[in-house]
Amino acid sequence: MAQNGLDTDIQFLPGVGPKRASLLKKELAVETVGQLLRLYPFRYIDRSSFMRICDLRPDMAYIQIRAVVLRAEVIDRKRLSVWVGDGTGEIETVFFKGMKWMAEKLKPGSEFIFFGKPTAFNGRINIVHPEVDTPSTEATGNSTGAGSTMTGVYTSTEKLKNGGVTGKVMNKLMDAALSKGLPYVEESLPEYIMKQHGLVPLHFALRNIHFPKDMVSLEKAKYRLKFEELFYLQLSLLKQKYVRSRAEQGIMMPRVGEAFNRCYEALPFPLTGAQKRVITEIRNDMKSGHQMNRLLQGDVGSGKTMVAVLTALIAIGNGFQACIMAPTEVLAQQHYKNIQKFLEPTGVKSALLTGSSKASERREVHAGLEDGSVGIIVGTHALIEDNVIFKNLGLVIIDEQHRFGVEQRSKLWRKASCGAPPHVLVMTATPIPRTLAMTLYGDLDVSVIDELPPGRKPVQTIHATDGKRPALYKFMRDQIALGRQIFIVYPLINETEKLDYQSLEAGAEEIMQKFPFPDYKTAVVHGKQLNDVKKFNMDAFAAGRADILVATSVIEVGVDVPNASVMVIESAERFGLSQLHQLRGRVGRGSEKSYCVLMTGHKLSKESRHRIELMCATENGFELAEEDMKMRGPGDLEGTQQSGLPISLNIASLAKDGLILNAAREAAESVLDSDPTLSENRNSLLVKELKKDKYQIKDYSKIS
Repeated sequence: MAQNGLDTDIQFLPGVGPKRASLLKKELAVETVGQLLRLYPFRYIDRSSFMRICDLRPDMAYIQIRAVVLRAEVIDRKRLSVWVGDGTGEIETVFFKGMKWMAEKLKPGSEFIFFGKPTAFNGRINIVHPEVDTPSTEATGNSTGAGSTMTGVYTSTEKLKNGGVTGKVMNKLMDAALSKGLPYVEESLPEYIMKQHGLVPLHFALRNIHFPKDMVSLEKAKYRLKFEELFYLQLSLLKQKYVRSRAEQGIMMPRVGEAFNRCYEALPFPLTGAQKRVITEIRNDMKSGHQMNRLLQGDVGSGKTMVAVLTALIAIGNGFQACIMAPTEVLAQQHYKNIQKFLEPTGVKSALLTGSSKASERREVHAGLEDGSVGIIVGTHALIEDNVIFKNLGLVIIDEQHRFGVEQRSKLWRKASCGAPPHVLVMTATPIPRTLAMTLYGDLDVSVIDELPPGRKPVQTIHATDGKRPALYKFMRDQIALGRQIFIVYPLINETEKLDYQSLEAGAEEIMQKFPFPDYKTAVVHGKQLNDVKKFNMDAFAAGRADILVATSVIEVGVDVPNASVMVIESAERFGLSQLHQLRGRVGRGSEKSYCVLMTGHKLSKESRHRIELMCATENGFELAEEDMKMRGPGDLEGTQQSGLPISLNIASLAKDGLILNAAREAAESVLDSDPTLSENRNSLLVKELKKDKYQIKDYSKIS
């Protein structure tokens, strides 16, 4: 069987054995030769160039010197100090392990190649535990890597190093894996795609990603492997979309309806151009005869709820029910409250269903859904329960998509009673960079609301350090005197972290001293409080009975207090960009000028300073998300864990490989345009590849 060399258990690879094999499995999830070949270096060290000792600086990355051993001594029986020189200067190399063996090898007068990272110690530069080679073996000297002067550096852990799997050992294992596995590797892209996109063969790519012949070969190998990953990721998602868009089923909703018109005419302010554009896109989907699957992205406060209500009313106007699903009770209640205002002129009946709805309320809501008298239902996961039955569900709106599993969504879709799946509108307030949206939601059509409604003033963002506190407190008093309210947020990085709670409690105490009762009223909200206490304090602030709310970041989602005009974020350097942006979105909801004050310590890391500067420079959530992704990688973006991707990426990065992603997506689109079912002979390789487990993305959009 052609696969057997790749399926070989890693322990049978020369140099591994059972002990190292179990380490590699545990630490890197590598169990077979094939998996080892797909573990790529994250950077490379050029072993062809040598530095002069006189040019070394402690801030340099890994360097290589050719030097003669001058003297060696063991100090305190703890470390071996070996001084080496190259005619331009001398440097100390230090060894804590294998001292006896090294002392025997490094005899004064003999020449070696030392490779390592220079560091500063006691005002002098030294190299701790350099790799030591004799000049004759400076090239890797192995079959695959022969002549390769660039050495790959692989992900490692403390346990791997302690278990003897060093960088050097990894290179040897990779060499053995290539010898054993490469003959069994089959090409995974059709020749016509490789030709069109100038891609090197897979054998060449795998050989040169591990042991690059030169920089050009390395770049070609990287491009080929990244393209392939992103191409199959897009192809698997787009194939679903193509299948769905060609499926005949989909509820026809040709009318707008009376309720829509009444609501539209009674709006307190005109819709923005972006809102109108998005509603047109949604209308076209709903009357197309195919199922709508659309993602609606809009920054905090851009008016997504308004679009959701009008979309729900289109469903009502065509004789169907709509359901709006939110991830938390607070959000569900808030949506319900907002929606009722818009529904007043329409006569459409709406209801709320959450985990804490009373039994009597539930019975009433269930009955209303079954007989069709409830047109719009707002709720949480409670809507998924089996005993919730709709008369004719035609539209599902899901808020904050990433908090719902695919399984949960599919349960909702199965509730459609008319034989066709309901239209689906997914909304998110987390701005997602376009490259990430294309991948996370590649099977959805994407709409973006990219302008703020009239009346919303920009929030002025200011950076201040602790020395400015007296000025901050004066500013807060002035704002309260004008009748405004103030949020003060403390970071809670870890629910159990005592320090976080202590700083919150100390902060709340200081606020109460500086803003004493009864002239000022302060409410405090954090995760350790009982729900009733939390609710009481939140309600007091929302109703205007408290001037200041001191809270942990629990207020991030779903708090709407139009009268709050100041947001103070303590230890702002501890928050990520998208979190800071979400918090800032809690102010500026009324018609007053609003402020966001980012408080930090004096000492900031370069990255933290960059984040704070970006926050002060722009209010555009999409720009911030793009920057955030560049800084932290897609895996860390709030709510868009890399695990949210349909397949895991080994080499491509959504943050850095946007251009390759675009090329890969265009390639996938052109393949499907000419052969939607991939039945042509030339695409048989694609079908074979897509059958692999990692591409088996469950498609819940079709209900069998």
